[in-house]
Parts: sequence; structure tokens; C-alpha cells
Amino acid sequence: MFELPLDLSKTRILVTNDDGIHAQGLKVLEKIARSLSDDVWVVAPEMEQSAASHSLTINRPLRLRKLDEKRYTVDGTPTDCVLLAVNHVMKDARPTLVLSGVNQGSNIGEDVTYSGTIAAAMEATLLGVPAIALSQHYDNGNPIDWSTAEAWGADVVRKAVTVAWPKNVLLNVNFPARKAEEVTGIQVVRHGKRKIGDELLERVDPRGKPYIWIGTLRGEADVAPDTDIHVVFSGGISVTPIYLDLTHTPTLQTLRQAFA
Repeated sequence: MFELPLDLSKTRILVTNDDGIHAQGLKVLEKIARSLSDDVWVVAPEMEQSAASHSLTINRPLRLRKLDEKRYTVDGTPTDCVLLAVNHVMKDARPTLVLSGVNQGSNIGEDVTYSGTIAAAMEATLLGVPAIALSQHYDNGNPIDWSTAEAWGADVVRKAVTVAWPKNVLLNVNFPARKAEEVTGIQVVRHGKRKIGDELLERVDPRGKPYIWIGTLRGEADVAPDTDIHVVFSGGISVTPIYLDLTHTPTLQTLRQAFA
């Protein structure tokens, strides 16, 4: 079913996220999707699922609730939402494109390994549906300006689906913390390297028990001009293809020799 390029006027779009059904970014993405197609469905988590990664709920039943026509929520992860949407809610006419986001905060560098936003797009890709994850960067301490994603989102999607990409590939899009008119352009780049977890905050709760909170500081090791980190922090929109085959092919022969 992985059919690209797409005629967006005939596309059935599934919208999901990891920030939850009431998130502002989801409203922005719905608006983007409805500007592209008249056939838009929403299946999103009941609660925020940030950093849920590609987790799947298998130790309890899931509750699917219909909120309105073509609008549902699931008490599970972003992966659960896409799985139920494609194989249950929309099983008689599956989506032809999945849009995930718009995430509150960028998903650049190693963020993609933790992100529920990316995971929803991964699940769609594994189910044979082209998918694009979209995220809005913001500066800590400042409110999010969603107008950048809203102004540029439809154009990014339109351009992305005019070409074919392999069935095991999804697209990761990040908008900078700039006003829409200040965006420097769209660049297709690789992922850089930055790792959350360098800032661990040790505190004591009101009952005198110690706890540790993982902070937001990231060590940014690879910010070369051809990386998503550089582009987003420089005011541009980054587009990065993610390949789901995690096999490191060059090492196969080395290991085969070791185990011969």
C-alpha cells in the first residue's frame, strides 16, 4: 500500500501525536491536514505520552473512545493509537498518509530514539503507510509560537509527497523557534548528535525522600552545517529521512568471520 507520490486531494490522512488529544500542536496539525485533504481522521492518546518511544501496550486492555465523527482517543501510547487506527478504526479504508505532531519541542539528533511523535510515524511505516513526523522547536522559558509550523507545514508536506521514498523510510520535520517570516528555508539534512541526560537534578521531596529529575540540558556533539541541529538552531526547517532497517551492514561480514 506504500504508494508515493500522492495526490493530496484524494488522500485519506490520519493525524496523531504524543502530546495528547487536547494538545495545541494537534490542533495545528489538524488545520494543516484539512488544508490538504477533505478526508482527515484523528486518533490520539488521552494523556501526554512524550518520550514514550515505540512502546506498545500489551499488559492491559486498551480503551478506544469516539469523540466525534472521524475523531477518537486511546488510553495508550502513540504506537497504540496508530495500530488501532489503521487496523481497527479505519480498517475498511486505511489511511494513505499519516501525520504525527506537531510536537511541543523539536525532535532532532538522538531525540528521535525517545520520541513518541517519531514512534507513531514508525508504526505507520511498519504498517505500510507513508508517514511524516512534525515538531516545533522552542527556546526554554519562552512560550511556543505555533504560527511557524502552521504557516510552513502544508508546504513541507506537499513537497515531501511529490517524490517517492522507500517503504521503510519516514520523514522527520522540525520547525525552528523563529517567526514564520524569519525562517531561512527548508533543508534536507542528516541527524546530528545530542544526548539528553547530562543534567540530573537531585532534590528532596516534602516527605524528605530523595529523587532525581532528568533535566533538559543536552550535550551537542555534532552540529555540522549538514545536520538537523544546525539547521533548526540557525532558523531553518529540517527534513530528515529515517530508515527503519537498523542492521549495520558493513559489520555483518566482520561478525560472520568471527563466528565462522
